[in-house]
Amino acid sequence: MSNLDPNKQMTVDYIDSIEKELRDISDQIWSNPELQYKEYFASNLHKEYLKSKGFRIEEVDGMDTAFIAFFGSGEPVMGILGEYDSLAGLSQKVSTVKEPVTEGAPGHGCGHNLLGTGAIGAAVAVKKMIEDGKVGGTVKYFGTPAEEDLSGKIYMIDKGCFDGIDCAFSWHPFDINTPIRIPTLANYSIKFRFRGISAHAAQAPQNGRSALDAVELMNVGCNYLREHIFDSCRLHYSITDGGGAPNIVPAFAEVWYYVRGVKMEHVQSVFERVVDVAKGAALMTSTQMEYEIISGVYDYIPNNALTDVLSENMKAIGTQKYNDKDIQFAKALTKEISKSDRSMVANVLSGNLNIIDKYLHTGVTDDTVVQNNCIPLSLDIGDISYLVPTAQCSCSVWPIGVSAHTWQSCSSAGSDMGFKAMLLASKSIACTVVDVMNDKELVKKAKEELVETKGDFIYKPIL
Repeated sequence: MSNLDPNKQMTVDYIDSIEKELRDISDQIWSNPELQYKEYFASNLHKEYLKSKGFRIEEVDGMDTAFIAFFGSGEPVMGILGEYDSLAGLSQKVSTVKEPVTEGAPGHGCGHNLLGTGAIGAAVAVKKMIEDGKVGGTVKYFGTPAEEDLSGKIYMIDKGCFDGIDCAFSWHPFDINTPIRIPTLANYSIKFRFRGISAHAAQAPQNGRSALDAVELMNVGCNYLREHIFDSCRLHYSITDGGGAPNIVPAFAEVWYYVRGVKMEHVQSVFERVVDVAKGAALMTSTQMEYEIISGVYDYIPNNALTDVLSENMKAIGTQKYNDKDIQFAKALTKEISKSDRSMVANVLSGNLNIIDKYLHTGVTDDTVVQNNCIPLSLDIGDISYLVPTAQCSCSVWPIGVSAHTWQSCSSAGSDMGFKAMLLASKSIACTVVDVMNDKELVKKAKEELVETKGDFIYKPIL
């Protein structure tokens, strides 16, 4: 702690003083998991806590579980982003074996009970610093629903929720403590629907026009297309409706595609070619094709000016104070995961295949920009980063080499081990916001960097 200046030491001490309050919020949300756009319990819990701390609340029209809480006045305006939705089918007790609370129910396998609560801790700490006259400006906490649906922040952008903020900050539970300096993947999620003519498949097949044939031909065409798209792009698909009985020519069929890539302009180019393949399949089968964009998110642009400050604060604060119980818990969670699988997961954020020799990350790694070119997943904070200079970090909520969206990550998100990681994130973000609010030149530098990074590319929401 000796590396912190007095203002940041006060910030850290304040978060320590409300630790029990934050733990209560996190535990309640973990015990009451809610799916996207249904996060009524979590969002109300966040709002009531923020109200009790002196924040004013602004509701978002048409989005029952989205809100903005703000305190202070004038510039700079700092945005801190929180999430609280869970994942279907990932119900899990805080246990070292797979043990659902309720079979088939949702669970916090992405740690959003910690993500939103840690962001709230940062926001109320910054509010305290404004109140005490240590910094000037405005802090806004954004309660953003449906991150797992990759749409919550996009709809909030469309409603102008993020207009007027100067910088944005967030964090995400993972297995490594690190400022995130590499992009996530841009992603189009599209459903292609084909409509044909049903007929008896034996008696009058000549009268039928098979929608399933169109889906299968589209998939064949896209599999050939894979050779001729950007190396950084991938296609995933699943047939969601393939018709009924085999003796009836299917009049309707549907296939669901993801188009992912490191840069949105590449994803858009591939998407257009996938649509052409679908049109060709419809032409070959004399069927009608339509498509619906279910969601679409941009790649994340890390702002180096802000991320540098976040990195310094993570290192200065000191990492989680894990005890032997935490280490043994983490070790037990990894017993069913091979070393090679753990190594591949851990390497993404650490750049170190040998880091799995330990079970919990106790340092701060900051060299992934050299090792990797992206995090192979999609987050809707990417769209925010195209509009506002954005920085985020990862903190090791679950054991090294464990991936998100697993029963192990869900168990970790409800544990003492996970909560300790959340406190690191909360303190790191709060101290970084304090630094930025006291440095107008840093805000200017961050904005100039974003303009330079985007170049001539113009952001347009996919939804």
